Amino acid sequence: MQTQTERPAIRPRHMDFPFDDSVPRHWLADNAVATHVANGVCLLFPAGERFFIRSVRHYLDRIDDPEQKLQIKGFFGQEGRHAHEHERMFAVLEAQGYQIRPFLQRYERIAYGIIEKLVPPALNLASTAAAEHFTAIMADNALRDGPLDLAHPVVRQLLLWHACEEIEHKAVAFDVLQKVNPSYALRVAGLAMASIMLASFWAAGTRMLLEQEGVSGKNARRELKRLGGDNPIGKKVFLRGIREYLRRDFHPWDNDNLRLAQAYLESVGQQLGA
Repeated sequence: MQTQTERPAIRPRHMDFPFDDSVPRHWLADNAVATHVANGVCLLFPAGERFFIRSVRHYLDRIDDPEQKLQIKGFFGQEGRHAHEHERMFAVLEAQGYQIRPFLQRYERIAYGIIEKLVPPALNLASTAAAEHFTAIMADNALRDGPLDLAHPVVRQLLLWHACEEIEHKAVAFDVLQKVNPSYALRVAGLAMASIMLASFWAAGTRMLLEQEGVSGKNARRELKRLGGDNPIGKKVFLRGIREYLRRDFHPWDNDNLRLAQAYLESVGQQLGA
């Protein structure tokens, strides 16, 4: 297990991915369903990552450890860069004819215009810590299992860079939560909130995109089963994430996969602005 004195350095990388009209509509394995499952969660990232920043920043004045403050600063920078690059990918989707703005407006109004404002700051932070655990699992899967091997090179680069930085900062929100309110009940409440929000909006975004392709829910489920067997990626993420997070002694660095991220970043460092 990685201890608190072994926190990785966290620094934002300034990216400028060459998005252009070479990115195909079905950029993942030339498959509409696989592509839009990935697009569905990517639609959530920019607003979600800005929420993560707000949730942690609310407690910044409670952090007195200089090293932890540096970690938080790096976390803010990385999440801000992720939001920026994914919004550039949104422009690609819109150029391809997808109508994504109505969904984004509803998602942001419900999740951040209503729910975030009604929920106590401690629960917002707890849901951020849990959501960061889910994104770290997705990142680990992306780097370890090769689901992006058949993706368009530019989109693959975007998502693997994002994955590496999610691993680098995966413990930041959790460590802040443990500092300001280490209640197990609060942690579980945050897990429930993050699970419901991520699952429902991810499904809604995917469904919206598939409807624009003329793919029915029944056909999409059939295709997902064919692609992922009995345990498609979303199910893997939630089952593993909930099981791990419910352990009372859980810490994000129980899975010390930092070297996995570092190896990828070193292998393509020049291309990634590292």
